[in-house]
Amino acid sequence: MDDVNIRLALPNDAAELARLRFALRSRAEGDVESEADFLDRCAAWITHALQQPNWLCWLAERDGMLVGTLWLQLIEKIPNPASESEYFAYITSFFISESIRGKGLGSRMLSKAISWCRENDVHTALLWPTDRSRSLYHRYGFATPDEILALVIQSE
Repeated sequence: MDDVNIRLALPNDAAELARLRFALRSRAEGDVESEADFLDRCAAWITHALQQPNWLCWLAERDGMLVGTLWLQLIEKIPNPASESEYFAYITSFFISESIRGKGLGSRMLSKAISWCRENDVHTALLWPTDRSRSLYHRYGFATPDEILALVIQSE
């Protein structure tokens, strides 16, 4: 996987990132908006997000093609007087193209995100794994915590 370049996404990557997002999240049984409408809306969102200090996206490129992404949202906690970090990280939309899965690219991308978290004094990284991705996250020390509760407001 030495032929894959991993870098932080820039606002001018928005159209390509939106196309990948559509490919990942559209459903065979039909979507609620057209592909063109989604691409316009998503690209605008991505352009805006990547100009904010709390959103980062690492992307992987191979032969000029986007083959992986990992998004991270930095969530600021309310200030406290203790020496505890005041940030969480939410990792989302982590995807590696099927054709190159299992070759270490996901590990490389996750390592970059975790290193960034350590360098930026993040207290905890949170994510929602798929069944297939759990083993990767477990290798990096992710675990199911006892101290967090979640309420699903809407089911998909």
